[in-house]
Amino acid sequence: MNKKIGFIGCGNMGQAMIGGIVRSGLVSPEQVYAADPSEQNLTHVQEEYGICITQDNLIPAKKCDIIVLSVKPYLYADVIEEIRDTVKEDVIIVMIAAGQTIAVNEARFGRNIKIVRAMPNTPALVGEGMAALCANSFVTEEEKKDIQEIFESFGKAEFVGESMMDVVAGVSGSSPAYVYMFIEALADGAVLQGMPRQQAYTFAAQAVLGSARMVLETGMHPGALKDMVCSPGGTTIEAVASLEQNGMRAAVIQAVHVCTEKSKEMSK
Repeated sequence: MNKKIGFIGCGNMGQAMIGGIVRSGLVSPEQVYAADPSEQNLTHVQEEYGICITQDNLIPAKKCDIIVLSVKPYLYADVIEEIRDTVKEDVIIVMIAAGQTIAVNEARFGRNIKIVRAMPNTPALVGEGMAALCANSFVTEEEKKDIQEIFESFGKAEFVGESMMDVVAGVSGSSPAYVYMFIEALADGAVLQGMPRQQAYTFAAQAVLGSARMVLETGMHPGALKDMVCSPGGTTIEAVASLEQNGMRAAVIQAVHVCTEKSKEMSK
């Protein structure tokens, strides 16, 4: 990709994205710029990845073809006001903050501008993120491919309609927290039965990792994969029956629902 990519904000998610981009060879380190008020964050990414760093937001704004706004949602208005007269005419703005709609940020720029709204999740930090993307009408199909390629450098990415972004918050944006709770509970159950805690975390986490890969790589329905583990009258179906009796499925569905509704409130 022969484009310069700039990051305004270089926290955990920005660093995860920079790492994926550089490690994948998508662009050379010299084509990546990061601006952040934290010298510590900047020093880390420069030493780790060899990219260009600055504390001046206007430098990536002026130089870059794609700009990722990886700052907190409440800073978006101020950052856009700072850079809107400096960015290139055909720049692509990538937003990764929750609750930031395309329409609101088009209005902040005050002109026709290419915007991609994205929702990655924290497993991007280990190269296993899941990102939803949506773009306004000014972004071309070729440019969409470029943006998708960036996000696929640290996981998987798919384009969805913007109306689906709130659902994405519930099913992938926030769901790592649900999965961590499940792993913790699974490990607690093992500890209760006498397994050392650290060993229990390893067994539980690897079981979750392997199960997720089975879903993605076999293409089989999760229910069919579950049935393959459940022998008649066996230990697994006994455990599955207990989970059903205690409302596991309903609890997860409700969690996705309330997360989606909260995301809708934040977007108003």
